[in-house]
This record gives sequence, structure tokens and C-alpha cells, in this order.
Amino acid sequence: MKTTDTLSPVQQIIAAHRRGEATGLYSVCCSHPSVLRAAMRVAADYDTALLVEATSNQVDQFGGYTGMTPSAFRDYVHNLARGQGFPLERLVLGGDHLGPNAWQGLDAATAMQHAETLIAAYAAAGFHKIHLDCSMRCADDPQLLSDETIAARSARLCAVAEKAAAQAGLPPPVYVIGTEVPIPGGEANLAQAGAVTSPKAAARTLDVHRLAFFAMALHSAWRRVIAMVVQPGVDFDHSQIQHYDAAQASALSAFVAGQPGLVFEAHSTDYQRESALHDMVRDHFAILKVGPAATFALREALQALSRIEEELVPTGQASRLMQVLDETMLAQPKHWAKHYPGSSAEQRLLRRYGLSDRCRYYWGEPAVVAAVDQLCTKLDALAIPLSLLSQHLPEQYLEVLQGRLGTKADALLEHKIGRVLAQYARACNRNAAAAALNTLNAPTDVAAAAGSAAAIC
Repeated sequence: MKTTDTLSPVQQIIAAHRRGEATGLYSVCCSHPSVLRAAMRVAADYDTALLVEATSNQVDQFGGYTGMTPSAFRDYVHNLARGQGFPLERLVLGGDHLGPNAWQGLDAATAMQHAETLIAAYAAAGFHKIHLDCSMRCADDPQLLSDETIAARSARLCAVAEKAAAQAGLPPPVYVIGTEVPIPGGEANLAQAGAVTSPKAAARTLDVHRLAFFAMALHSAWRRVIAMVVQPGVDFDHSQIQHYDAAQASALSAFVAGQPGLVFEAHSTDYQRESALHDMVRDHFAILKVGPAATFALREALQALSRIEEELVPTGQASRLMQVLDETMLAQPKHWAKHYPGSSAEQRLLRRYGLSDRCRYYWGEPAVVAAVDQLCTKLDALAIPLSLLSQHLPEQYLEVLQGRLGTKADALLEHKIGRVLAQYARACNRNAAAAALNTLNAPTDVAAAAGSAAAIC
């Protein structure tokens, strides 16, 4: 692909937002195929671009916890899009928390060498939106990193990304900077959540990064810095949610309004009310990131299907999915043990129901994959009574009743996830949201829908 001066889809959306249009960009930070397929359906329904992001611990040059390198993740997402008929030109790949995050236990020189290899792999694979995150300290760093050190390291990685994209013949990336970065996946305790970023701190972050970029002759790249990560006052831990308060963020919103071409990127927006998502986009937190809330909905749907299976399938033939999941988590506690305090009973509840959704790390484990496959295969071979759908998946039951949704397991899963992601699509494209709502409320052939529902029973 030849490089071009044409604005990318991400840049077009940010430019439209800065012109006063009620638009933004939502970022789906997940690798699960059901979540990504649901996201593609939502993006198609609401006529939005789809930004899919991989994090630095999820996908890296060594495979990350998904086992995928950046190029493998790109191919994986592209193949899902082709299978869905989702146009690749509306799909944007992003890299989140790209820096020394995965190598904080090493000395800074070694960690940054790994980070350079990481970011080169992302840029060469066509990841267009790059979050430069060097906010974490390495083993031989002082306890508190200075803004100047963070900015200098970020600029160093930016130079690597610029070179890698150019050598691959790809358009240059767009960048997100920021030093007040929430913990990926939510806080261990909401008491640790940061206060709303002050305009003074935001201005300093912007200034030191600009100087660091200019010191490395990255003037062109600086013009492609589209967003800055700040703390807008939203976060969550395993059991609580910190909701957006527009009044508390008003000074911060006013600050970015005076910065041409720039918006804020809001992390940890999971579980916010939909009205808050609309308010955040209005207040220039125009990039909304969501991850655990989507896999939380996935877990809810799979648990509901498991309950239906228990009613329809003899005990010895059932998948035991939720038991298999918990057994796997107990056998491999590294992804949850340090996050979930309390007694064994309290930890059991958190493993299953915690808002931080640490079970999202286990859906790719062979035993869990086999149990999910068995569950879906069993249910797809049966006629699920509407009464069971009403009991365990009431929102999906209503859609089936209206003839808008089938009862195959994948369809039910993706619809459940899509209801979460659709809130973000509506917040980021209000015109399309109104059109979709009108379509949803259009008269339906009730007789045909009733006949279809009767056939299911």
C-alpha cells in the first residue's frame, strides 16, 4: 500500500468531532471471536467505523497471553471480518499500552529494547492507532518517573513506529499520548482510582511530549497525535463503578476544547450508563474504550445457556461449562489470585461475577474451549423452549418473539454482547443511532413472528 496524505478514518472522525459534529470513536479491546463478531454487527447496524485494539500484554512479538503476534492478530481479525462480510476499509486496528509494560521487571534499557521490537511489529502489521505508554517504571527506574522521561521514551518509540510503517509501505500511524493512564482492565480496588486530571497536569503532559517529539525531529508525527489519555473520573474495580460526573470534568473538557485537532481518550469506561457515554463524547472524551464489559456480557450469556442446557440435557451429557471454567481458574490462578481478596467463598463469587471479569483470560484454554463447543453443539441440536429463553435470556426472548433473532447459541451470545457495544455506537454516532431506532420500532409482521416462535416451541 502506498502512503497517502488522505485523512484516515480515525482522523476524519476526530476532525468531524472538532467541527462540532456529535461523533466519536469507540474502541473494542478484546480478542474473543464472539465479541468481535458482535462488534462488527453493531458497527454495521449503526454505520460506524470499528476500532479493535490489542494490548501489549495480550499480543506481542512473543505471542502475549493470546499466543498471537501483531501480524497474526491482524490476520485473525481480518478473517473474522471477511466471514462477517464487514468491509476492511471500515476496520481500524489499534495497539494499546505499547511500551515496556510487559517487561517492568527488567532494567529500563532491556525493557525499552523489547518495547521497540514490540512497536515495530505493531506498526509493520498495519496497526494504525498507536497508544504510546511509557508511564510504568522499570526495575532500575526511580520510584516515580518524571514526565520528561516518560515523554522521551514515548518519542523514541514513536520514531520506531514511523520507520516501521514507512518500510512496510503503510500510511503513517496516528498516536495517543498520556501519563495519567488507568490500570488496564480496571482497578484492584476503586479506592486506588485517580482523581479527575487537572487542566494544569494535562497542559504539562502535552507540553513535555511536544518538546520530546520536536527534539527527535518528529514534527510530522506530532501533527498526528490525535488524543491524550486522561482520567475523566470513570473507573471500576471488581464490585463497584465510578460513574462519570460532567461537572467534575468541566474544566478538563474546556482545556481540550482549546487544543485544535485534539481529543481525550477515556479508558475504563466499562459499565458506565449510556447517558454518561453520550455526555463524555459531548465533553470531548471522544474515544471511548471498552473491554471487560463486553466479556462480562459474554460470560452472562454463556452462563444463561448453561442453565438452559441443565434443563434440557441429562446431567452426564451436559458440558458443565461453568464448573470447567472455575476448575481451570483454580488450576491456573495467575490471572486472578492477586486481584480478588477475601475468603475462598468470596473469591469464588468474584471469579464468576467480578466486574473486572478476570475469567476473560481463560476462554482460550483447551478445556474451556471444548466445554463451550459442547454446550453450543448440544443446544443447537435442540429446540429451546421460549419459556426457557424468557427465564434465562429475557432480552433475547423478546427479539426471538418478534422474529428478529434466531435461537442458535452463537446468535444469542452475540446479541447479548451487542447490546452492550451498541450503547457505545449510539454515543459515537447519534444520527445513525436515531435511524437504527426508527428501524427497530418499525411495524413487524406479528403473525409471522408468532408463527416462528410457535415453531421453536
